[in-house]
Amino acid sequence: MTEFENDITKSLAVLRQSGIILYPTDTIWGLGCDATDEEAVKRIYALKQRSEAKSLVILMADTRDLVRYLAHPPPDIELTLKSFDRPTTVIYEGALHLAPSVINQDGSIAIRIVQDTFCRHLIKRLRKPLVSTSANLSGAPSPAVFGDVEDAIRHGVDYTVKYRQQDHTPARPSRIVRIGKDGALEIIRN
Repeated sequence: MTEFENDITKSLAVLRQSGIILYPTDTIWGLGCDATDEEAVKRIYALKQRSEAKSLVILMADTRDLVRYLAHPPPDIELTLKSFDRPTTVIYEGALHLAPSVINQDGSIAIRIVQDTFCRHLIKRLRKPLVSTSANLSGAPSPAVFGDVEDAIRHGVDYTVKYRQQDHTPARPSRIVRIGKDGALEIIRN
């Protein structure tokens, strides 16, 4: 079994048991769990020492998944997402069927459709969206490479993915945009 496949198999076993993984995303190293599992989401907040008032990003593998988790997905969202030139997290209105703690107090949700091979395989096989939050304590710098992940985080997860630990290409967080009710894009973080 390849390292990639071994990591997918072990990650799935942990995620299906309300566990937390430390994994490479299409941006920086992240903490992940099943985004529909409230117990797992609360564990991530506790590990990060982060206020639940700050919502988390959700990763999905395909734009078709949006219809299951949004009350009113924008009709032209696929074209909008294809126009982005780098990983972009979009804040949508009307979140559905997700753990209450991942949904912002105003009912919005931050979702990124990932292109990363590992993340796409993991999400498609889990058949649920995945929480993705930076693998750091609240207020600390985001880890651009695996070596930047603090020991407190490494020891607080149920499984650490081996895949891409040796990749030293510095990564950066995604761009964040909000789509208004009128369809206009507002840049929150560039």
